[in-house]
Amino acid sequence: MRQKLENARKALRWLGDSRRRLCEFPEAALRRAGFELWEVQQGKEPSDWKAMPSVGAGVNEVRVHTKGEYRVIYVAKFNEAVYVLHAFEKKTQRTVQHDIDLARARYRALIEERRREES
Repeated sequence: MRQKLENARKALRWLGDSRRRLCEFPEAALRRAGFELWEVQQGKEPSDWKAMPSVGAGVNEVRVHTKGEYRVIYVAKFNEAVYVLHAFEKKTQRTVQHDIDLARARYRALIEERRREES
């Protein structure tokens, strides 16, 4: 059974500094975000998420509520992997435009790279 789960789990690919930034989360937020990404890798939905169409088609945001607010923006629509576009601490009620722009730029670069690989 364990082998079947491992085979069904998508790889996790980190874009830009997203892994480093996630590792800077406080321990409780890091553990929660890691668990939520593991769920996504297995094709499940995170416990608290929202779609981020302003970043790109199929992009979602995991919302982590610990002693603070933390977000992980990812795209899981591709067969080979879950791509983590950005991870950050959310300090205001609205997501800062810089964080959205950074995730959008990484998403566009990913799409462009996939197009080049297909041709």
